[in-house]
Amino acid sequence: MQLDTNFVRAQFPQNHWRWAFFENAGGAFVPYSVIQRMTEYMTENQVQPGYPAGPSTQAKQRMDAGHHLMAEMIGAAPEEVTVSASTSINAYVLAQALRPLWQAGDEILVSNLNHEANSGPWRRLQEFGLKIVDWPVTADAGLDMAALPALLNERTRLLAFPHVSNITGEINDVPGITQMAHDKGALVCVDGVAAAPHRAVEARKWDVDFYLFSFYKVFGPHLGCLYGKREHLLKARGQYHYFFPEDDLLHKLNPAGPNHESIAALVGISDYFDTLALHHGLEITDKFERTRQLYQLFVEHEELLARRFVDWATDRERVKLIGPATGTRDVRVPTFSLLLDGVQSADAAKQAAEQGVAVGFGHFYAKRLLESIGIADLQNGVLRCSMAHYNTVEEVDKLTAALDTILRK
Repeated sequence: MQLDTNFVRAQFPQNHWRWAFFENAGGAFVPYSVIQRMTEYMTENQVQPGYPAGPSTQAKQRMDAGHHLMAEMIGAAPEEVTVSASTSINAYVLAQALRPLWQAGDEILVSNLNHEANSGPWRRLQEFGLKIVDWPVTADAGLDMAALPALLNERTRLLAFPHVSNITGEINDVPGITQMAHDKGALVCVDGVAAAPHRAVEARKWDVDFYLFSFYKVFGPHLGCLYGKREHLLKARGQYHYFFPEDDLLHKLNPAGPNHESIAALVGISDYFDTLALHHGLEITDKFERTRQLYQLFVEHEELLARRFVDWATDRERVKLIGPATGTRDVRVPTFSLLLDGVQSADAAKQAAEQGVAVGFGHFYAKRLLESIGIADLQNGVLRCSMAHYNTVEEVDKLTAALDTILRK
């Protein structure tokens, strides 16, 4: 069975397809179902939720449905899932919530491969006497697995690393790294932002302690998700108002309070996946298993796109591909960062836009990674071309043709 991209694209506003859009790693398009759910909430229930009056009661029901469905999709209990403004704020709040559990001299191991969202909040704890230890990257911008055993010790309290780099697209061995950390008594906090649009989240299966991702990268509104094991969330110190008890897992790590209409709109992600599953004959009522099987269709399609792009990139002498030079699904997701010889990344992005192709440029909040591999001009940074399941082979060809034109100039 192949992914029906024509059907997929019909679920989105059609004006999107005037562009060959390849900055999906920065934020994905949202389908009509998400737009409809948010519109319905704001039209019918834009009141304070949870009171006896009908619209208020329904508002809470719609918000609860969004929260519960997202928990089901990743195989977690609702109380293990915090939905907040962004991944960056979720990581910051989590770091502050865990800080009182540790002592001066305890160590936090932070990968330089991280997006700053899963780096800066942990590094700030150095102000309180904790020791920050860098987990370096290799020359080809991968996790230095050979260095990890010596970096982990009995003082390590937490290891922060990404599931997938938002620069290289390389998939890291989350279960294996997690087991290594657990063997030393350390927790793990995994940034799954660059992974979740391309792979089903199976946090319990991987045995991670904390897993972060963003719904706006997964075809939904601009919100972040924090999964945490219940036992750790109970121990973490509440960061909301004093009258929220420590066992109130739905509120204690969300000091900003919930964004009502956006949480209600999360139901639209589930609606979208339901629609695709039904169209492709995946008649599965279990949301977790349905999501896993649907993502397999995404993976197979995205591998076709990735292989086509890598074939082009590796056949061009003036193109330097950062990260794995393969489109194989077991190695990477279709997020590619490039350096074009003789062309600044900012100029390349501008010229691509003139040809109807949208790509990004810069450091993408992974400055430490780019510095580690010797990229000095962080303002221009790299040229990033990132794909999603709704992209087509024809769009990849338009992308590579545009880049060829830029190289010829």
